[in-house]
Amino acid sequence: MIKLLFALLFFATALMAADKSVYDFTLNSIDGQPAPLGAYRGKVVLLVNVASRCGFTPQYTALESVYEKFKDRGLVIVGIPANNFGSQEPGTNQEIKTFCTTKYNVTFPMMSKVSVKGDDKTPLYQFLTDKTANPHTGGEIQWNFTKFLVGPDGRVMARFEPAITPDSPEITTAIEKALAEAKK
Repeated sequence: MIKLLFALLFFATALMAADKSVYDFTLNSIDGQPAPLGAYRGKVVLLVNVASRCGFTPQYTALESVYEKFKDRGLVIVGIPANNFGSQEPGTNQEIKTFCTTKYNVTFPMMSKVSVKGDDKTPLYQFLTDKTANPHTGGEIQWNFTKFLVGPDGRVMARFEPAITPDSPEITTAIEKALAEAKK
């Protein structure tokens, strides 16, 4: 009987996780205002945990370039600062905003700093890394600039590890495919 109850509980939890989407979460903007991800419903979203003092930080240039190339077709890039890896994002939200806009001319939405790993992991990243909710893309974040491609329905379509640059054929092809699907 107990085994059956545990099995039912596991199944119910898996169903609830499967019913969630990225649009069920709200972060705070870099300016501290609530930023419901549901505002991007119907768009293709690339979520990226970013850091200002990382070897991958120059990817901001490619992120902005990809954003400019595809934003009019329905792509939104969301930068999510995190200080989980090597203390490479130590600044305040204002310092991060100033760095991104002055050094890399970032115009895509930036969120307030969160944790993407550990006991204080933000609920969005609990969902993104949950292997039950996202069996093909779940798993712990290993470093800064991990990218999640989200379809217009809020479901995670793909995950790209930090070394894969935003302007790589692998990512731009996936974005183009997602944008084409969104038009159907």
